[in-house]
Amino acid sequence: MKWTLLSKSQYPALLTTFPHKLQWLLHLQLRQYRDQPAAGGESVVETRPGVLHARDVKGGPFCVSTDSSINYLLSLYSKSADFTNAHKLFDEILDRDLRTWTILISGIARNGAHKDVMERFRRMQLEGVTPNQFTLSTVLKSCCSLIELRTGKGIHGWILRNGIVFDVVLANSILDLYVKCGAFSYAERLFGVMVGKDTVSWNIMIGAYLYLGDASKSLELFDGLQSKDVASWNTIIDGLIRCGCESIALEVLYRMEGNGLEFNAITFSIALNLASSLSVLLLGKQIHGKVLRRGIDDSGFITSSLIDMYCKCGELRLADMIFQQMCQGFLPVDAMARRVSWSSMVSGYVKQREYICAFRTFTSMFEKNEEVDIYTLTSTISACAETGNLELGRQIDARVQKVGHKVDAHLTSAFIDMYSKCGCLNDAINKFNESNNDMNFVIWTSMIYGFGLHGCGTEAVRLFDLMLKDGSIAPNLIAFLGVLNACSHAGLFEEGVRYFESMQNVHGLKPTVQHYTCMVDLYGRAGRLDEAKRFIAENGISHLTAVWKSLLSSCRLQKNAEMGKWACDRLLELEPLDQGSYVLCSNIFSADGHWEEAAEARSLMLQRTVDKVPGQSWL
Repeated sequence: MKWTLLSKSQYPALLTTFPHKLQWLLHLQLRQYRDQPAAGGESVVETRPGVLHARDVKGGPFCVSTDSSINYLLSLYSKSADFTNAHKLFDEILDRDLRTWTILISGIARNGAHKDVMERFRRMQLEGVTPNQFTLSTVLKSCCSLIELRTGKGIHGWILRNGIVFDVVLANSILDLYVKCGAFSYAERLFGVMVGKDTVSWNIMIGAYLYLGDASKSLELFDGLQSKDVASWNTIIDGLIRCGCESIALEVLYRMEGNGLEFNAITFSIALNLASSLSVLLLGKQIHGKVLRRGIDDSGFITSSLIDMYCKCGELRLADMIFQQMCQGFLPVDAMARRVSWSSMVSGYVKQREYICAFRTFTSMFEKNEEVDIYTLTSTISACAETGNLELGRQIDARVQKVGHKVDAHLTSAFIDMYSKCGCLNDAINKFNESNNDMNFVIWTSMIYGFGLHGCGTEAVRLFDLMLKDGSIAPNLIAFLGVLNACSHAGLFEEGVRYFESMQNVHGLKPTVQHYTCMVDLYGRAGRLDEAKRFIAENGISHLTAVWKSLLSSCRLQKNAEMGKWACDRLLELEPLDQGSYVLCSNIFSADGHWEEAAEARSLMLQRTVDKVPGQSWL
């Protein structure tokens, strides 16, 4: 049906026909404007309420007087996000009722201006207008967004004092407030006394226990939920992944499939994330096939999830196929999904050591004016560090400073690592000094490693002690590994032993294979091979191959063929098919002039049909 603009002569008849005169006129005019473009073909959606308001006030045979008409016009302004005119109209209304306040407050909340919501709610109370359940629910959601626990508790108390009847939506809003503000004890008590819980109520509490890392309690609640919708399944699966319980999440996903529930776009995205976390390519391909059969592969975040999954599973060819389809416009995505997809490709190439492809993809982002996020920058700088690409690293550093890009601890750490590995220790120190206002254990650790890499053991020890003295950052296993490496290469034996002991006795950290290997190397470089042998026996690490390789390297350094032969026998018992072990043993005997033993090691390698990979180097 074709609508035309009403003339003034048609107003009187409509005024006598409809009880809510202006509301109906505005409604009819609104429908007419949907089919009538503005001059030049431009949309009039944003100005439509203002245009209608002006026409009716200036030329209409009536004035804006009825409450329903005013509220309807206020609703139009709010839904059009024209809050300038909405506030003006609201302030001109002398007799503001509950519906007037609710329309404005809900409109402001939809626009995300939560502080304004709280201010309007206070003014509403000062004028003596009693809110209803819908108004209170809207205000409580704004409290959630602002993490205003105290205000939310005050509203909850006001509801109880004034005998406001709880409906399920209002109760869920309070429950959600307590969960998101971290008041879990309040949430548990409220959930226990709630009458008429719906699926949303259960989902909120399931999500709360998952946030606390209590996977068993969340599963208990989930199993007790009689009517599980897709959102319930999505909540429990995604939460289990975040808790690190990927295997349990996989079982729940199979249960969901077995119950015959239809996956939605969010389910597919979560399932692909699960396949990425487990690095199970077969599962990822099965989910991809299901996506194609359902015909919903045009969803932006599913596309980005597929690319991320294939990258993390090492299938860069399939990831690139989907990526190229996205770039060519066959798979429409929004700006966020597009940015995530580019970032996934760069990081995927870096993780698989396809550095040339990573650099090529990164360069293409600038050629195509794609938005480069901080994760992409961090991945590319890491690739520069591994390949010694100092020129590109400097260019990225200059661009970050020129554009004023936000720099976090991980990007700063990547810059420090890149400059250190490319031989520019002074640049690494400058980066470290620039981050004084945003110190993080990642940054400290990178600088400690940088000093150790350049043989500056004294500086590494001084920096580590400074970190301990600061007290705001607790050292972790990686930090201790960095300082132990530095001590080992700088010959700081006493300091290394002291740090290793304090790691266990003071900081309560259990050493890993790398820490034990580093300590064996520390003893060996200091010429204390007997103590290294005793250290291996006392700590029960004789089953670790890396430990014996470290001891063998020390035996070669100290030219102790006798200890080397003993260690070689232990190593070959553990790794009889490792070609590196035979080569290491042979080199130790050769360096000390024991040519028969060296030939014997090579001969044993041939007898056991262990092939040596030919050496090669790049210039």
